[in-house]
Amino acid sequence: MARVRFLGPEPVTVPELGSRAIHPDEIVTVPDDRYDGYVCQTGTWEPVEEPGVAAAKKTTRKETS
Repeated sequence: MARVRFLGPEPVTVPELGSRAIHPDEIVTVPDDRYDGYVCQTGTWEPVEEPGVAAAKKTTRKETS
């Protein structure tokens, strides 16, 4: 799941996110396949974490010498 920040001036209801009220400067998790649909609205949403980054963090392990 990807994450985006809402940049709008007042709360909005986002049906795709279960009709949640999203407040200004709130970071929300969005489905990976819908990420581009949010971040293309540059005046409304700001990218925080791109799709697949959280999954990559979980599967990456440190190698020791």
